[in-house]
Order: sequence, then structure tokens, then C-alpha cells
Amino acid sequence: MNEGKYIFSQIVDFIPQRQFRRMVARAVQDKTRDWTLSHWNHLLLLIFGQLNGCNTMRELVSIVEAHSKKAYALGFGDAFSLTSLSRANTQRDYRVFEGFAYYMVELAQRKRVGKRFVIPGKYYAFDSTTIDLCMGLFEWATFRKTKSGIKIQTQFDISTQVPADFFITNASVHDVKALDHIQIEPLACYIFDKGYFDLARMFRIQQQNAFFVIREKGRRPYDIIEGEDILEGGNGVLRDQTIRFTRKSNFEKYPSPIRRIVYYAAELGRTFTYYTNNFSLTAAEIALLYKNRWQVESFFKWIKQHLRVKHFWGNNENAVRIQIYAAIITYCTVAIIEKDLNLERSVFDVLRILGSSLLVKDNMMELLSTAPQPISECAPFNQLSLNFG
Repeated sequence: MNEGKYIFSQIVDFIPQRQFRRMVARAVQDKTRDWTLSHWNHLLLLIFGQLNGCNTMRELVSIVEAHSKKAYALGFGDAFSLTSLSRANTQRDYRVFEGFAYYMVELAQRKRVGKRFVIPGKYYAFDSTTIDLCMGLFEWATFRKTKSGIKIQTQFDISTQVPADFFITNASVHDVKALDHIQIEPLACYIFDKGYFDLARMFRIQQQNAFFVIREKGRRPYDIIEGEDILEGGNGVLRDQTIRFTRKSNFEKYPSPIRRIVYYAAELGRTFTYYTNNFSLTAAEIALLYKNRWQVESFFKWIKQHLRVKHFWGNNENAVRIQIYAAIITYCTVAIIEKDLNLERSVFDVLRILGSSLLVKDNMMELLSTAPQPISECAPFNQLSLNFG
């Protein structure tokens, strides 16, 4: 079926072109505007640039022009130049790409819902990454006297390895405020780093019949209701206690008993303290959940590496948003490929292999099946010796 097709063309087959064109038709009001580069060709160029790891738009254009004889087969069309791509990034409404990014997130979630984490249940790692920008070029994103920047707040499903939700804010927005935008799913568990520590917001999660695991930020006075030190904890658990906060300001924010777990990570030589309202899982399982925050960190690492954040393909907010949404669309496309081909690899492994093989005419399935599994920070998601981050 894929005989003689480039790997990139095979990747494009997994992108729902009809749905994208429908979204464009609904969103684009000015039907008379003369765009030499269609929305579809524009999207494919951006995806190619993401997978290829292009630093700049000029580099992307140079690579595509060098392979101009293949442009039609790759889906780029022939009416394309640096000027037309730059104009499209700067002036084309980013909301078309935003809508399609959300569609791809939902599609990837649906397809990968059968993926199972080592602990049954729904688990989301919530975190943000800050992308620093040059203030002289990105004044619209100012958040310090001498800096500009944006944050990508992401709710990452650690079972499907796909972002369940995301939104972009100015970097000046404090992380805890992002918690107000989460659509809490009953019985799901949300995993946070200490930057999101806010007892009142954690209590709201409990009131919505959901769970949380969060790393301690600052020692708070408490009374022990139940539990004691574990002197011979071979699994790294040092304490597993049920406590109640005694300081008035803390008790008013979180009036219910809460579980406090102290865990020693031998591979790091560090001790971590977690709070959770989940009293069903073992303390070791709670520690494992927090370890699996590495998945959202790996997602951010990929986003930053492939966005080449010091070289955005445009300086205005529209161009930056389009590029971020294109990166998310790319990631979700590869997540769908991994699931549809039953590869049993991490999404990050598949990204690396495909990114280095875009202009090869091998069969994608054979390429991904025969490539060795790399040993890296992107190890299988149920591995117990993961980095805490």
C-alpha cells in the first residue's frame, strides 16, 4: 500500500484532511483573499519543519526547495516561497490551527484510550513550560522588565501519553491560577509539582470527587491522626501518615484529613514528601504516580527542541501560536500512528525515528518495527526506575 511513498507522505495519510478542510471552510470568512499557499499546504510545511527539527523558516524553505521535485508528492504544492510562508504565519488566523490541534488531541485520546497504565485508573500530570522570548522582538509577551515569554499549561494523560488539554498564557501568569481552568473529571487523579501547591484549590478537587498527588512546598504544622515512621521500608517509603493541619490558615483551606507520604528515591539519593487525598492506593503506588510526571516533562522537552524557541518562524503572536499548535498537531499525529500500527513504543521513540527518515521510501511499518528500542529518559511508562524531575 505504501510502495514508493515517502515516509512523510505516509505520515500525512494519518492526518484527517477532510476534517481540516471543513474547519477551514467554517472559519475563513474572506473567501476572495488571494493566498498563494493553501491552509492544507501551510499545515504540511509546518509539520515537516517540526519533524525535521528546522531552526528557522529559511532553513525549512531551503530544504523543501532542495527537494522541489518531490514537493507535489509530499503535499506541499508548487506555489510556495519564503515570502508566502512568512505572510501566512503572520496574517493567517491562528484559530484554525488551534481548533484542529484540539481536534487532534481528542482524536489521539480516543484512539489510545485502550492504553493501560500499570495502576488502573485515569491519571493526569499537570504542568507548564515557560518559553523565553527576546523582548526586542516579542514585546506583546512581556512579563519582566527585560524579558518576554509565554507559558504552555498542559494536562497530560500518562496512560495514553497524549495531552488531554492545553492552553497558552503569558509567562507572568502564576501556575496556581491555571488550576482554575482544569475541567475536573470525577474519580481521575491529578499529579502536580510543588509549584502548584495551593491547599484551597486541592480541596476543591476533593470536593469534585477527584484525587490529587502533589509534592510538599514548605513544612506546615499538623497533627498525626494515624500512621508512623516505617523503619524497614524496602520500597523506599519512610512515612505513610494521615494528618490534619493545625495552623488556622491551612485548616481553613483544607479542613479534611489528608495523607502525607515521605519517600526516599535511592537512585537519586533524595527524599520527597507528597500530599494526597487518595487513601486506596499504596504509598509506593503514590510515589510511582509522581515519578510518572516525567512524561509531561518529556513532552515539553520535545516541544522546546522542535520549536527551536530562539528562532520562532515569525515574531508576532499569531505566528508563535500557529507554530505551537502545529507542534501539538505533529505530536498527536505520531501518537495516532504508534497506536494504529500497534508498535508498543513510546511516542518519543517514534518521533525520533520518523524525524530522521522523512524523505526515505521505506515502508513505515517495517521501518518502525525493525528499528532498535533506544534506552533513554523516554523509557516505557510503567518502568519503576523513572526520574522524578
